[in-house]
Amino acid sequence: MIRTAPPLLRVNRRTALSGLALGAAAGAFPLPAAARTTGPFQHGVASGDPDATSVVLWTRATTSGPVMLTCELAEDLAFSRIIASHRIATGPDQDHTAKWLATGLQPGASYYYRFHFDGHVSPIGRARTLPAGHVDRLGIALASCSNFAFGHFHAYTAMAHDPAVDFVLHTGDYIYEYGHDGWGDDVAQALGRRHDPAHEIVSLSDYRRRHAQYKTDPGAQAMHAAHTFMACWDDHESTNNPWVGGAQNHQNATEGDWEARRAASIRAYYEWMPVREPGWPGTPGPDGREFWRNYVLGDLASLFTLESRHTARAEQADYAPLADVAGDAEAIARFRREVLDAPGRRMISQRCEADLERALRASVSAGQPWRLIGNAIPIARTDVPDLVALGVLPDPFAPGAPYSEGALSNARILALKGRAGLPFYPDTWDGYGWARERLYDMARGAGAADLIFLTGDSHSFWANSLKDARGRPVGVELGTAGVTSPGDFVESGFGDELSRRLDAAFAEHIPEVDWTDNMHQGYVRLDMRHDGATASFIAVDTVREATFRPFILNRKDISRDGGAIRFA
Repeated sequence: MIRTAPPLLRVNRRTALSGLALGAAAGAFPLPAAARTTGPFQHGVASGDPDATSVVLWTRATTSGPVMLTCELAEDLAFSRIIASHRIATGPDQDHTAKWLATGLQPGASYYYRFHFDGHVSPIGRARTLPAGHVDRLGIALASCSNFAFGHFHAYTAMAHDPAVDFVLHTGDYIYEYGHDGWGDDVAQALGRRHDPAHEIVSLSDYRRRHAQYKTDPGAQAMHAAHTFMACWDDHESTNNPWVGGAQNHQNATEGDWEARRAASIRAYYEWMPVREPGWPGTPGPDGREFWRNYVLGDLASLFTLESRHTARAEQADYAPLADVAGDAEAIARFRREVLDAPGRRMISQRCEADLERALRASVSAGQPWRLIGNAIPIARTDVPDLVALGVLPDPFAPGAPYSEGALSNARILALKGRAGLPFYPDTWDGYGWARERLYDMARGAGAADLIFLTGDSHSFWANSLKDARGRPVGVELGTAGVTSPGDFVESGFGDELSRRLDAAFAEHIPEVDWTDNMHQGYVRLDMRHDGATASFIAVDTVREATFRPFILNRKDISRDGGAIRFA
């Protein structure tokens, strides 16, 4: 049941970041002022990629030439108890970004940090190490799909003010690659948020400029200053729908070599994000494409983030050849067998699988009640029901179908998927059935058929109950809406009324979907305790206006039923 609650806060973008404090549960902490146009620290500060005794501290200096920054780390907000100071050399080769892995820290502790350069002092950031030993509760905010062109990053602002958030997990599409001729530019023009540079980003310089633009958003700066960040990437950090041999949105003839573009995007990501460098302690090794992590959250939970784009993914399946055979059950079955579920179509690498298995076995052995998977793309089965036959979707092939020109094409595609019973999208785990079963079987073999997948990518909220091909429960999936990216039904031009009916039809007629909503932007907060967990789906009422209101759209309690977990 959908439950509404009083607003968490009412925020004005011009004033929210100029000194409002977090709630008492988080401790008073002044958020940074709105993005500055002068001074060297125009992109804020950030902490991330923690373990129990270390954390990455990050900033960027707007300057030129080789320079030296100093970072101070303190136990208190007033910096009267400075415990460490570190000098960091940077310059054009690092795009003047600066990163320090602060070590020797106490588990489960909060610290405060700031940077000094050329007589200037950065905003103060707060960093947390992972807890060790007994943990009563812990809250993780789940974010995804923050497209600068589509609006203000109000969800980030709400996270910064949310006293129940201990860490932020971003599951990808932190930036988008499109230029002024790409997706969302009509909205961006109206809001004054057009992408920089103006063209689709391809080179290292392009990716650096795009990351820099995203970190000027006041909400992004507030979130990074307030909370320690954990992440995996998805596709738009490089370009739409990459796989190991290329990408849907990369054309060699006009955009050059794919490997060079991928390398540029990955290099810029490491420069601009508060994550450990390849080969640092806590990473799989020196290969920067192997971006997965295992976070141990005391005796309460473990969180493993997957890499599902650049190390193993097979090329995405294409539905186009099925356009003329949607009613041919034999052809559809053959396509599922020979393409979607074909053996060997990988999503994650063998090294990632092996590390995940070790992490799951260690979590089970340690008696942790919760095992979380940071997952860039939806894993639930979402075979589209026959929406036309159900009377939900007006027949788009009938004369006089009530659609605009753009919506008509999208309605026909959706109707054909429903007629054939095909998955909503073939680039999610639905297009890699063998890989999904392999993951489920591995988890079950490790004693961990009780997973919570924390998922992004879809621009919709989801609460999904997961089962393997034999119908056995394997856990639940919590999917977050975009920070700004619009839901697919709304973006398809279906209008609010039909979009809501489609959400309801998916929840009613797709067995693994308990609830979904594509009407809002926001984030999910997972609150974990030893005796249960609660997922709060927190929406913002606008991303296009300066003033916004976050509110709890829905809540789902998660409990144990024998060896499995389920929504209560």
